[in-house]
Order: sequence, then C-alpha cells, then structure tokens
Amino acid sequence: MTIGLVGRKCGMTRVFTDAGVTVPVTVVEALPNRISQLKSDKPDGYRAVQVTIGSRRPSRVPKSLAGHFAKANVAAGDSSREFRLRKGEGEELAVGGELKVDMFKPGQVVDVTGTTLGKGFAGTMKRHNFAGGMKTHGNSVSHRAPGSIGQRQTPGRVFKGKRMSGHMGVRNRTIENLRIVEVDVPRNLLLISGAVPGSEGGRVVVRPSVKAQAQTRRRRLAPNKAPGAAPGKPAPKPAGKSDKK
Repeated sequence: MTIGLVGRKCGMTRVFTDAGVTVPVTVVEALPNRISQLKSDKPDGYRAVQVTIGSRRPSRVPKSLAGHFAKANVAAGDSSREFRLRKGEGEELAVGGELKVDMFKPGQVVDVTGTTLGKGFAGTMKRHNFAGGMKTHGNSVSHRAPGSIGQRQTPGRVFKGKRMSGHMGVRNRTIENLRIVEVDVPRNLLLISGAVPGSEGGRVVVRPSVKAQAQTRRRRLAPNKAPGAAPGKPAPKPAGKSDKK
C-alpha cells in the first residue's frame, strides 16, 4: 500500500501504556483528504490518486482549478498531492470520496515526510559537523574556521558541492519506521511514537513504511527454513529416533 495521508503537525505529548510506561508521541491532525482525481494508465500513463487538503476562498481559486474541483464535486483546497498506485491497488477509491485516519491502525509502522526546521545561516561546524581548528594560543581567531576550500592555480576554482557555510534546514526529509501508538477517529488524530520533521503547524505526509512492506513481502515469499537445515538438504531428525525397525 502506497497511499498516504496529508496532515498537520500539532505538537508533542505523551501517553501511558497499561504497564505505566510513558511513550513520547507526536500528534498529527489529518483531516479528511478529498479525492479530486483518479489517474489511470491509458489516458495519463500512470496510476495515481490525487487529493486536495484544506480550504480556499472561492475568489482565490483560479478558473481552471475551480472547474477541476467542480468536476470531482469536491470543495477547493489550498493544495493538492498525488499518491502513486501499484497494480491492483486503489480499486475501491472513487472521485469525490475521502481518505481518513481510519486507514491506519495502532501498531502500524509508517514513514513521515515533512519540511525540517529552518536554522538560518550556519557555519561549517554546525551545518556539517566539522571539528574546527586547534584550541591553542597560536590559533587565536580560527577556532571555528572551515579551513582550506581549494587548491592552487590548478584547478584555480572551488568545486561545486563543497561543504561550506550556508543556509541550514528547510529541507524535505522523511523519518522512517515510526510506529502509530493510537488512532483517534472522531478527532482525526494520529499519535505517532517519536519525533516528526517540521515545526508545529507544518504539513506532513504519513504513509505506510516502505521497508516494513518489503520485509513482510520477503517473509511471505521466502519463509524461514528449519533451524540447522543446510540449503538443499533435509532438516535433521530429532534425537532418539532411528530408521531401523
């Protein structure tokens, strides 16, 4: 399953298990995602479901988008997103329907994508974890300097991609293998164990874990063999039994 849900990061809190153990969780509010279009192989070249999120004043909606949403009979949102569909996936979806938090369940492993916090202009020690210069009397003003950034006349320039000072943060990042602790359907909330990228109020995308799906698929196709069995040989017989009659 590759279909995800677009939500808003509300902040962090904690929940207590039946054993009294506290679990830090991130609260994600995922209001119903309205399906505005279903794409298929023949006219579009690929299969995908397009959803719209949020709301927008009618005066702020371009005529082309207004017609697109009117055709799907959904309210215009402030943004849209697509989720690719594999073969045989999403057959139950229909234009005008909704994707809600009940598509997830407690204990499910998910990947969460968001925009990281902005850190402004940062030096190389903070941005790239450089060690810095020597902390000695002879090195008075170069404790946090980046050091040499190039060679001499050959090549006579700084190579592109050189790790230097610059803007830090505001990058699209995915945190993998997070576990859903609780699903609050009436309030459209997902309580996810651990930290989620982005600031409070930022938009995040929650989708089933790619690695967890691949691991489940491998176990289904190639189940674990009996302990001690070599490839191509039968498993050893229990001790105390013999073939003799």
